[in-house]
Amino acid sequence: MKRMDVVLKMREIGAIPLYYNPDINVCKEVISACYRGGMKIFEFTNRGDMAHELFAELMKWGRKEMPDLVLGVGTVVDAGTCSIYIQLGAKFIVSPLLNEEMARVCNRRKVLWIPGCATASEIGQAEELGAEVVKLFPGPTVGGAKFLKAYLGPCPWSNIMPSGGVSPTQENLTEWFEAGAFCVGMGSQLITREIIANKEYDKLQKVSKEAIAIIQKLKN
Repeated sequence: MKRMDVVLKMREIGAIPLYYNPDINVCKEVISACYRGGMKIFEFTNRGDMAHELFAELMKWGRKEMPDLVLGVGTVVDAGTCSIYIQLGAKFIVSPLLNEEMARVCNRRKVLWIPGCATASEIGQAEELGAEVVKLFPGPTVGGAKFLKAYLGPCPWSNIMPSGGVSPTQENLTEWFEAGAFCVGMGSQLITREIIANKEYDKLQKVSKEAIAIIQKLKN
């Protein structure tokens, strides 16, 4: 899959769920539930020891069980880690910050790089470095939907993905997409502690499906 194909998939679906758990079976259940709910793109967050080994197994599993799943990695902050995940097959790399070395690595391999930015200047710098999509992070804290709308006024060409604190509710999703969000990243507000603790994966599928339905109406 080419990186522009990933960008188009992001635009089509409108949401990227993100999650990490040291238990690979929990990861599989979460990814499967989101996938069944229509979220066929997923961000595995690089947060635990030996996380890359877990990701390698998830890539092999995903290719067999869900061939059209687009699996990428988030919480990557340096070029070395970025290279490891690209080698393992990651289709996109998401970072909470702007790192020029990561841009060079991803651009060299034609892998989609989504850096985290909090200001207009950072967004502009990221785009100069080749970012097709920029992560507004942490979304609500850096100005929320009001900042996004104000920024896109003079810079309508930017593709911005708010992440951090985005919830799968009608109210919150409406706020972001009416402000001009390209897509949104959803973590703990979608994949809640209660869902994981109680193994309510059918509920996660239902919430994912409802969120996608809301987003599709907002985008059309």
